[in-house]
Amino acid sequence: MKNYVDVEEKLPLKITLPLSFQHLFAMVGATILVPILTGMSPSIALFCSGVGTLLYILCTKAKLPAYIGSSFAFITPILIASKNYGPEAMLSGVIASGLVYVIVAIIIKLCGVNWLNRALPPVVVGSIVIVIGLGLAGTAINWAGLNPSFVNDQMQNVPRWAWITVSVVTLAVGVIGSMYFRGFLAVIPILVAMIVGYILSLTLGIIPKQAINSILSSSFFKVPAFMFPKFNINAMLLMAPIAFVTLAEHIGHVYVTNNVVGRDFTKDPGLHRSILGDGVATMFAGFTGGPPNTTYGENIGVMAITKVYSVWVIGGAAVIAVVLSFIGPVATLIENMPMPVIGGVSILLFGIIASSGFRIFVEDKIDFSKNRNLILASVIIVIGIGGASLDFTLGGSPVQISGVALSTIIGIILNLILPQQSAAELKNSN
Repeated sequence: MKNYVDVEEKLPLKITLPLSFQHLFAMVGATILVPILTGMSPSIALFCSGVGTLLYILCTKAKLPAYIGSSFAFITPILIASKNYGPEAMLSGVIASGLVYVIVAIIIKLCGVNWLNRALPPVVVGSIVIVIGLGLAGTAINWAGLNPSFVNDQMQNVPRWAWITVSVVTLAVGVIGSMYFRGFLAVIPILVAMIVGYILSLTLGIIPKQAINSILSSSFFKVPAFMFPKFNINAMLLMAPIAFVTLAEHIGHVYVTNNVVGRDFTKDPGLHRSILGDGVATMFAGFTGGPPNTTYGENIGVMAITKVYSVWVIGGAAVIAVVLSFIGPVATLIENMPMPVIGGVSILLFGIIASSGFRIFVEDKIDFSKNRNLILASVIIVIGIGGASLDFTLGGSPVQISGVALSTIIGIILNLILPQQSAAELKNSN
């Protein structure tokens, strides 16, 4: 007797709705956190995740259940591009990232996937993921109020003890929830932590009265503040290389989904269609003011727990996300998320990102007694978090590549040119 709901199955609406809301709750915390951290619009991010998921379903011929949401890998490049070139210019970088996906999808369709595995082996991907997490560590500490030298306008009217209390309690709830919550709550510990932190912030007076008034007075229907891109080669060169990191993540998610559902989605509908859907979703986000997207492991976890693989349930979650993005009080509530709440969950989330890199090392049994692996990881991590920058002129315009983008490019180049064994290792093996 079958104990699961298959990909193409359509359940009654009264069953589909709660299952769709469960998927929404699984991804909403992370999806809205990315724009909150980067100064973008959470309501637009929610809108883009919903539309992006529907576009993904269309590209994969409704044969691969996956939810598309905001990508944490792009947080640092978004912050740098927005600061240096402006938010509209940054969006051209988002489009460039999506275009990388589309190009890779075409190449995979024509040539297969071996070349991508060669360019991005686990030691390179793991090192870049560590850079992404550690590069954001200082930001999380600042937002949590744990750096005495960090000053923010919001802190001026709030006692430091109250600020730290909210961030620590938020972090504690996230940690406890991740370890001890069961059932449905186990899927949304970060969302629960943010809600608890929000309520505590209200109690301690951290949220200003004008913010509370704006939430209460917000009109029920509110069109998100869409923003449109402005071409900028610097922003595009800064953000496009990060797509290779999320590509590796995307491919990993497809293989995990294969195991969960018991199908080979790399053959039907094909890995190229999955990557194409992710790229189209990210390009759409860039054209409307949203952050880059990626497939979400949280939703794969929901499918693994519930054994409900229906793409109709995933599509239902996407439609709900689009609807919620137009509800004013929801958008205003999210936009007024207190900074210590963000800081508290960021300590956990940014740390998890970095730890995911170490997890790649462990799961793929990376041998650091080999000089090649040691060199790759060392160079990528130091360049990525050490503040390295490469400045040059392209077509008369100054160009700067730094941080994660620079470490990704150097990591790929080093991986392609370094021999598998050093001279000493070759001698010892003989």
